[in-house]
Amino acid sequence: MVIPWSTVGAVVVNGVRLGYREAGDPDGVPVVLLHGTGSSAGTWDRFAPRLTAAGHRVIAVDLRGHATSERTGDYLLDSLRDDVLGLVELLGLRDAVLVGHSVGGHAALAAALRDPGRIARLVLEDVAAPPRRLATLPGGSLRLLSAATTFVTARRDHALGVMASIVLQLTRPDPQWWARLSDVRQPALVLSGGPASCIPPRRLAAVAAALPDARLVTIPVGHRVHSLAPEPFAAEVLTFLAGSRPAPVPAAPVPALPAG
Repeated sequence: MVIPWSTVGAVVVNGVRLGYREAGDPDGVPVVLLHGTGSSAGTWDRFAPRLTAAGHRVIAVDLRGHATSERTGDYLLDSLRDDVLGLVELLGLRDAVLVGHSVGGHAALAAALRDPGRIARLVLEDVAAPPRRLATLPGGSLRLLSAATTFVTARRDHALGVMASIVLQLTRPDPQWWARLSDVRQPALVLSGGPASCIPPRRLAAVAAALPDARLVTIPVGHRVHSLAPEPFAAEVLTFLAGSRPAPVPAAPVPALPAG
């Protein structure tokens, strides 16, 4: 497979070296691709050409501790968020679209809340939403960790440590996370992998319902929708980015009043 990137390099954001890849029209609407835990920017190699063909500037980044990015002792979710915002600022991106899978989706949402002026739209693929109640913790966290370990791209001992640190944060109920969803102002596409996913579909339905401007789409192939169903995934995302909406229903004509 030909790697579709014109630039492969690294930048320093918040004191951490992050590997990234870039392609497409420098003047196009920027799309930042954020992978899930245990994966890498390379997971977007098949999707990136679809975006560049539509005229977008595409940037895919390795999250801290993953693949070509620097290892660090800090894998707080807030740090992942700040890395996304730091990258957007460093590259001078405006009205950026954030496409995030799993933990990448969590970081995308957090970035949109922290600096809404820079982020125009969100695509949240099987976003790693925390549970609402402690009772939902054990099964979901184990399934999420199991899904992540399938895609280890660094040394196993290090990768598992990174994943464990991130996943444990996501298994804790966070009422404030849920409460703040109503503050998100960007249009959002929420993609669910259906019953086979480690993220319960009902949880993603609750996320979509809590967001002020969101559409929920289910592609029932499991957690890695962009990898397991690349064509339906690309079709949904490109339609969303093009701003396509169902045509409004015309209002019924108002009958004319009789003369006099």
